[in-house]
Amino acid sequence: MDGSKGRGTRINSFALVSYLPGPLAELLDEIRHDFAPQSRAKAHVTILPPRPLIEFPGEGPGRAAIAAMDELKIRLQDFLPFKVDLGEIEIFEGTQVIYVSIQSGFAELERMHSALNTGRVSFQEPYPYHPHVTIAQELAREDVHNAAQFARWRWSEFKHSRSAWIDRLTFVQNTIENCWTDLAMLNLGSPVVR
Repeated sequence: MDGSKGRGTRINSFALVSYLPGPLAELLDEIRHDFAPQSRAKAHVTILPPRPLIEFPGEGPGRAAIAAMDELKIRLQDFLPFKVDLGEIEIFEGTQVIYVSIQSGFAELERMHSALNTGRVSFQEPYPYHPHVTIAQELAREDVHNAAQFARWRWSEFKHSRSAWIDRLTFVQNTIENCWTDLAMLNLGSPVVR
């Protein structure tokens, strides 16, 4: 997810992410850009992977997005902020995606995903939810091993904290040009303001 504002033609594809902060995000962004220089994605943990919103007849995606955000705000009242610690660089063998594992906070992310994947944002995802931070994807199969080794070397040189607080989520929408746009920030454990 790139966090850009208003570029391109928006489509019915939405996700919920938690952007990572500071030096941690800077390094992970650098590594990701080593493999995809054109990418504007910002380092994040995905809570709800990309999905269409459920729309009712006569209602456009704008109204569906507002209703979805209202639902998410209500459900997020049940979750207090929590810390995640990032682990090692790994590879999803089925998709050849290179990622940073979640060492602690994994169960909380799974519980949040399960609780939020209902209502307007309900979606049967193609893969079981596995919290992580994507480093590289869509590489040629023969390049994945060397890319993972390079990412592990860069990660091993990182001397700052590998922890981040999950206290605020960002609801994002994709465009035809595959450029994600931030729609709203949603706080954990915050009452809904009406």
